[in-house]
Amino acid sequence: MMRKLIVTEWMTLDGVVQGPSSPDEDRSGGFSRGGWHPRYFDDETLRLTVETVAAAGAYLLGRGTYEIFAAHWPNASPEEQALARPLNERPKYVASTTLAEPLAWQRTTLLRGDVAAAVSALKREAGGDVLVIGSPRLVDTLLAADLVDELRLMIDPIVVGGGGKRLFDGDGPPKALRLVESRAASTGAILATYAAERGA
Repeated sequence: MMRKLIVTEWMTLDGVVQGPSSPDEDRSGGFSRGGWHPRYFDDETLRLTVETVAAAGAYLLGRGTYEIFAAHWPNASPEEQALARPLNERPKYVASTTLAEPLAWQRTTLLRGDVAAAVSALKREAGGDVLVIGSPRLVDTLLAADLVDELRLMIDPIVVGGGGKRLFDGDGPPKALRLVESRAASTGAILATYAAERGA
């Protein structure tokens, strides 16, 4: 049985996914409106985030997300270990044309050549599901190649504006999705899970 490729994203109502956790997390492209997400976390959404990360057999990241994570998670605080432990210990794969091996973060492999072909091969390997975190340009590529099985979105009730990296910013073909589950957090954020509609 082929392992699933699951994408998880925190995003604003206007589709921004850049710099959710802090103002200085990702200022690339001159983005200065980071740090919009933490106020929308509650106990339930934190629990679901930990469960999603802990359930994955491996992680797939774009270069930008990899560099942010590799700088943070190996040195995470004791309070962050529920997330840090699986991220540090399980296999990670990075799609990048500019990075070179060896990569500093332990158990990280650079995907070479055609990304879609490499990820397709990764899905055929044995093991638990592969989780893509952040990495919006990579997600666009994977969606266009019909490799995403599930999207798990936390949509915060805020319009950030001012540019920023956005989800679904590519020019791929139309993609039909099926709503699997949705709920509202106590903070007003919407948690929505969508499955790919194959052949739609």
